[in-house]
Amino acid sequence: MPAPAALEGLRVLDFSHALAGPYCTLLLSDYGAEIFKLESRSGDMGRTWGPPFAGGESSFFLGLNRGKRGISIDLKKPEGIELCLRLIDTMDVLIENFRPGAMDRLGLGYLEVHKRNPRLVYCSISGYGQNGPSRDEAAMDLVVQGSSGLLSITGTEAGESVRCGYGVTDVTAGLFAVIGILLALRARERTGLGQFVDVSMLDSMISTMSSNYMSYLGSGIVPQPMGTGFPTVVPYRVFHTSDRGIAIAVGSERLWSAFCQAIERPELEKHPDFETNALRIQNRVGLERMIEDTMRQRTVAEWIERLQGAGIPASPVRNFQEVAEHPQSEVRELFPVVEHPTAGRHRATGTPVKLSATPGRPCAPAPLLGQHTACVLTELLGLDDSAIRDLVIRGVLFDPEYTPESVA
Repeated sequence: MPAPAALEGLRVLDFSHALAGPYCTLLLSDYGAEIFKLESRSGDMGRTWGPPFAGGESSFFLGLNRGKRGISIDLKKPEGIELCLRLIDTMDVLIENFRPGAMDRLGLGYLEVHKRNPRLVYCSISGYGQNGPSRDEAAMDLVVQGSSGLLSITGTEAGESVRCGYGVTDVTAGLFAVIGILLALRARERTGLGQFVDVSMLDSMISTMSSNYMSYLGSGIVPQPMGTGFPTVVPYRVFHTSDRGIAIAVGSERLWSAFCQAIERPELEKHPDFETNALRIQNRVGLERMIEDTMRQRTVAEWIERLQGAGIPASPVRNFQEVAEHPQSEVRELFPVVEHPTAGRHRATGTPVKLSATPGRPCAPAPLLGQHTACVLTELLGLDDSAIRDLVIRGVLFDPEYTPESVA
């Protein structure tokens, strides 16, 4: 019998959509929390994001919402709001990522529900937070990459801005939401009370760019895009070999010495222009040109053998197919197979944190829209079949097993 998961017994009512909130609850689900994903009849906007689709389901949605129980309630109807309030009474955590004020207008804001359930941890994810002049600005990943300063340092050496290749501001906010929820739950163990967790994409990005911002705050110099380079370490970038790119990071003087020997350029080690990291930064352009010329003389496989053999951090620039098929990914169970009722068997991403005693695991697939509405309301609120049928007929609820035509 498998060991219990770390968050077993934790109930989370999930009003979130798209990426930031669903990523947060994906992680909570993988580590044992019971996630009740609440959607309107039109569903999470992520259900439409594609292609690719599998069995009519968005691959984007399938990957972010596995292991959750799907409920569909119309929040425009007073009966729908009342059902949500009753569900909240049974929960440990509520998470939402609407614009600030939206939940208040529905009667589901923190102050309202805290009166009903003082132990509830209430997490709101937004673009810019619950206060300040940017509070009501619309935000999505690309926009916050721009407003946080990330786009200004991510790009080509010619100065062209390049979007980070994944939804970094959404995912980072989702990670901080997990941290915030766990912090609030830890505090609840002492106080018996929940609290409001305010997570913004902007705050999250500035925190994760601490080293970049500290360089600016310490020097007053506004950083510029550097391609794959790094402002405070040289060599640290992607170089071209005879057949493909290789990422190399030489982060200490010991590694610099080993690197010079490995590439058969011992004269560079004590060269007056390159002897220290500070000098290598000062003379970056000329040094990187020499290293690039050297790298082009062998294949990436040859350089990997030499560099890794010398203890120098180095890797081919792998594409997604190569990562998914790599033996390390298999050993770490990074792409497990999940069985979905309409999409069938498909691979998903695995759990990032390995716990020895209470491991996480991707268990159930993503829910169909409203798939668990009836069973959850019966289980948690005691609604009988007659009440559910009536609510379905009146459009308050949706469950694919209880269509208005079948229950009329």
